Amino acid sequence: MDIFEKLDARNTPLGQYAHVQEGYFMFPKLEGKIGPRMQFQGREVLNWSLNSYLGLAEHPEIREADAQAAKDWGLAYPMGARIMSGNTKYHEKLEQDLAEFTKREDGMLLNFGYQGVVSVIEALVDRKDAIVYDAESHACIIDGVRLHMGKRFVYKHNDMESLEQQLKRATKLTNETGGGILVVTEGVFGMSGNVGKLKDIVALKEKYDFRVLIDDAHGFGTMGPTGAGTDEYLDVQDQIDIYISTFAKSMASIGAFVSGPKKIIKYLRYSTRSQLFAKSVPMPLVIGNQKRLDMLKNSPQKDKLWEVVNALQNGLRERGFDIGTTEAPVTPVYMHGSMTEVGNLIMDLRERYNIFCSIVTFPMIPRGQVLLRLIPTAAHTMRDVEETINAFEAIKDKLANGEYQKDGIAELMPEQQV
Repeated sequence: MDIFEKLDARNTPLGQYAHVQEGYFMFPKLEGKIGPRMQFQGREVLNWSLNSYLGLAEHPEIREADAQAAKDWGLAYPMGARIMSGNTKYHEKLEQDLAEFTKREDGMLLNFGYQGVVSVIEALVDRKDAIVYDAESHACIIDGVRLHMGKRFVYKHNDMESLEQQLKRATKLTNETGGGILVVTEGVFGMSGNVGKLKDIVALKEKYDFRVLIDDAHGFGTMGPTGAGTDEYLDVQDQIDIYISTFAKSMASIGAFVSGPKKIIKYLRYSTRSQLFAKSVPMPLVIGNQKRLDMLKNSPQKDKLWEVVNALQNGLRERGFDIGTTEAPVTPVYMHGSMTEVGNLIMDLRERYNIFCSIVTFPMIPRGQVLLRLIPTAAHTMRDVEETINAFEAIKDKLANGEYQKDGIAELMPEQQV
């Protein structure tokens, strides 16, 4: 059989919807300067689908630092992997500053967050070890777990009773194999905004022998008194063994880092395959991320972010919306409807109300449920919040009245050609 014969996008969980206006629902194109107001399908929309939490993407000092670094160094330098020919004092300084900011002994740069999480997990465990992980972990954690050659145990999301049951199973197994246990969770869960129960997790160390790794992509820069992350927010920095975060969210850049005990970071430098066999992070990104980190520390932008977050989340709750149990800037709005209703609702929201946000449907969440995910940033205004809440109230009423049950939004919006 020709392997290509079985490869068809329609046979994948997401690809089955590829025929439904690709470029609109799937792979939409947002154009213009990164910020709350961008261009979509030729007109301005209020955008809640960016992860530039602190508004750094278009900050003039950041843009200047990026441009100057590109001018000074170009994208080629340094050539080669870090271990061979791609190391510089600038890489090492950024690593040490990240370690100090997250209250760890040492740190290591990673080319990408997704790739980094996958390969750090793979490097930390062998076939004798067991991984215990949260059921709602990000795909990068899931893929890292899949690479693991030993046993893996999943516990119900943020359910400590379930975690303890799996720790018992993992302990029994590793007592037989002579291996260890790695517990993996997120600091802030990117879909729900739920905060990982890190205090409860580390408390279980009194009964079980394990290490903890957290992926804090949505917590770094947004959570804690200084913005150092969810473990700072929960005051457990000294009990979380391995901390990983990306530069793609609060830092509005590319790359990631891992921080932890000096001995373990040194081990990872010599064992993390995605770094050993990949080109070093280009100098403009290193210089640009150093500038971002310097600005992020105790940034007043974090206070501005939380003003917007509180206004948006409190306003939605007051209007009767279900936003789950989020404790972070991630703001999910849960609704219920068929795929037809979901499509019509989203088109109405974008076409009539000029609101753009991310849509999450089955298979990422249960069938019949719709999650509209809003990502507030420090660049949003109170006017943006009010406009969005009013629009959401209007579409909620239409959904309840059955107005989105028709096939196609054209009847709802005869003046639009979509």
